Amino acid sequence: MNIFSLMKVLVLLLLTVMSNSYAGVVIGGTRLIFHGDKKEASLSVNNPDKIPYLIQSWIESESGGSAKSAFLLTPPLFRLDQGQKNLLRIENISPQCQVKETLYWLNVKAIPSTTKQQNALKIAIKNRIKMIYRPAGLNSQNPEELADKLRWQRSGGNLTVNNPTPFYMNFLYVRINGQPVPTVTYVAPNSTASFALPASTSGSQMSWALITDYGAGGKEHQTSL
Repeated sequence: MNIFSLMKVLVLLLLTVMSNSYAGVVIGGTRLIFHGDKKEASLSVNNPDKIPYLIQSWIESESGGSAKSAFLLTPPLFRLDQGQKNLLRIENISPQCQVKETLYWLNVKAIPSTTKQQNALKIAIKNRIKMIYRPAGLNSQNPEELADKLRWQRSGGNLTVNNPTPFYMNFLYVRINGQPVPTVTYVAPNSTASFALPASTSGSQMSWALITDYGAGGKEHQTSL
């Protein structure tokens, strides 16, 4: 066995050990919609692993700044033992009078426990999910119902989308003539976003689907550029 084959075997063994001994915590959702007519929202954190974790959580604005003046998150720091489940509670301490959604980032960092006798690599894992504040006046609708109002345009090597709605539009996929556009993320309310197109992209028939409030894929929408 040459040195390269031996290295491959060692890497596979390391990955196997890590997958068996390091499961990590499970967050109860890929996103959180905070409805403006509610005082608080919650998100579960579960530990199916064989070791305890220290859980640290905080909320940031869309740009990465602190959101402490808008929301109170409790508990911000706690121990989560094997098989335990806890709830992160987010309280709206500064009700917002607005007519469109606001995006925040909910960060949950899981730090595995260690002992002096252990000689193993321990990695802290940070989960970062979208928390969208939806004003009370928008609760009668959802982004999926207004997805056909998006306006698409090809501009040079970019695909531009204009969102005239008060909702964040989070894309599951965007395709042109069946070819995926790999850089799409989301477009903010009453805003425009541009995404780079692969050099080989051609055609004018496009389709897209949104990610729903529950993290699932929405229905496919189609239009022509």
